Amino acid sequence: MLTLYEFSSSGNCYKLRLAMAQLGIAFRRIEKDITRGETRTADFLAINPNGRIPVLVTPEGQVLPESNAALWYLARESQFMPKDAFQQAQVLQWMFFEQYNHEPNIATSRYWIHVLGEREKYAEALAEKQQKGHEALRVMDAHLADHDFFVGESYSIADIALYAYTHVAEQGGFSLKAYPAIGNWLNRVAEQPGYVPMKG
Repeated sequence: MLTLYEFSSSGNCYKLRLAMAQLGIAFRRIEKDITRGETRTADFLAINPNGRIPVLVTPEGQVLPESNAALWYLARESQFMPKDAFQQAQVLQWMFFEQYNHEPNIATSRYWIHVLGEREKYAEALAEKQQKGHEALRVMDAHLADHDFFVGESYSIADIALYAYTHVAEQGGFSLKAYPAIGNWLNRVAEQPGYVPMKG
C-alpha cells in the first residue's frame, strides 16, 4: 500500500488525497504537523532530506517527494493523463505554472493568514504575494473562459494541481468574485466522480 506523509491543511498534500480518492487507490496517511517542526526531525529528514511534505512512499519503499511529481506518478496511466504527447506537455505546462506562479503566492498567503493566523506580521510581504497571486488568477480565468478544463476537453491532473489552492484562495485573502470562469471551473471539479473535500 502507498504511504502518504502529509499535513492535512496543505493543498499540496490534498492534491494527492484527491487524486487517489478519484482513482480508487488505497493508501495510508501519516500526519506531520509542519507548524510544530515535525518535518525537520532526524527521522523525517532521513525520508526526505528537503524536510517538506507531501512525500509519497511506494509499497517497494521508493520515496517520491514534490506534490506534482507524485501526482504525475499516480495518474501516469489513468484517465487523468491525456494520451496525446502534446497534451501531456500541456499538463506539465500548467503544473509548472502552478508551482512557479500560483502556489508561491496563493498558498503562501493562505499559510500566513489561515494556518498561522499572522496576517499583520506578514502584511508587507502579503501585498506583493497578493499582486502576483491575482496575476496568476487572471491567467487562469482567461484560459477557462474558453475551456471547461485546463487541457483538452477532459479533467486531468492539471486541474487537480491548480484546484488544490485555488478553491481555498479566499482563505489567503483572495476574492474570486472577479473571476467567473474560475468559479464555474471550481464547480465542475467538485462535481467529478470520487471527489473528496480538503477538510483543512
